[in-house]
Amino acid sequence: MAKNVLPDGYAEWAESIKARVQAAQTRAALAATRELIVLYWEIGQEILDRQERQGWGAKVIERLAADLRTAFPTMKGFSRTNLLYMRSFAAGWPDREIVPQLAGRLPWGHNRVLLDKVGDADARRWYAAAAIEHGWSRDMLVHRIEHRLRERLGSAPNNFGVTLPSPQSDLARQTFKDPYLLDFLTLAPDARERDLERGLQEHLKKFLLELGKGFAFMGTQYPLQVGDREFYIDMLFFHTRLMCHIVIELKVGEFKPEHTGKMNFYLNAVDDLLKGPGHNRSIGLILCKEKDHLVVQYALHGVETPIGVAEYVVGSPLPETLSDMLPTVEEFEAQLGEASSPEPLASSGGHDEESKAEDRNDTPEDFE
Repeated sequence: MAKNVLPDGYAEWAESIKARVQAAQTRAALAATRELIVLYWEIGQEILDRQERQGWGAKVIERLAADLRTAFPTMKGFSRTNLLYMRSFAAGWPDREIVPQLAGRLPWGHNRVLLDKVGDADARRWYAAAAIEHGWSRDMLVHRIEHRLRERLGSAPNNFGVTLPSPQSDLARQTFKDPYLLDFLTLAPDARERDLERGLQEHLKKFLLELGKGFAFMGTQYPLQVGDREFYIDMLFFHTRLMCHIVIELKVGEFKPEHTGKMNFYLNAVDDLLKGPGHNRSIGLILCKEKDHLVVQYALHGVETPIGVAEYVVGSPLPETLSDMLPTVEEFEAQLGEASSPEPLASSGGHDEESKAEDRNDTPEDFE
């Protein structure tokens, strides 16, 4: 082989070797995380046993933290605070067999969030499984817990049970929420559907995150040619797990029975004009400001297309008393123009207190 001349196929072979090395590194990191979490559970369980069965006091934890730090000076995670979390971790996950399957697949920081914010064991398992499935960061996990995602999923009234086959009906039911939290939007009391639609389009990424996994955006005011007329869908999506189109109609007021008739028309048209081979029936979601469950129930009864109805909640606008105190754009620009030589901003000079370092270093950096 001539010098500096690589044989045919070498580049592809080298790339495959690199991919295998990266995969092995990932498996090793996951295995290390799992082993660490199991170790934390075992330490926490032994602390529980000695305190509950043998009457050991709280001073033992302080002494153990000091001894472990002395024995392993380069290893983080053995502060008194973290040992108390280990004890809570063992109490919160009493079945050791499930620890490697759920908690062991999450970083320790995620597990601490679950211990702090989720008291119910079933809910804790649900959020742990969801975090694994969707790859939530710690901040995303906090957001979903604080906004009660588990309670909202599957709560939108619908007719999926009589219009969709199982198991698609169950999957559809768990796909939609009630209410949808659109806290990234603010709407005036006299806002129209177009204002809501425009706001969702401007914040599409945040709206997709709130909709959940599987939604692919296809467009707003999506045109449908039916006969000699053209109709426009507020928002059209395709769901990659349900394998169907999702039609969303926006209503800035309360739900009305006639909304189902319009949605029924759209769903039939989408199935006829857009549905492709292997696609399932299209599903409609009427997103409204408020609804009466009994009115929704009667309105959906006898409708043969799958429709769900959910409310949305937007962020609160500034109170009038406060907004009156703020300068207008013109006033603000005038003030800027008058400032010919602005003073430099003073630095706060603030720093994190050194005493907080222990809490920041409670867990190994690789597993935060």
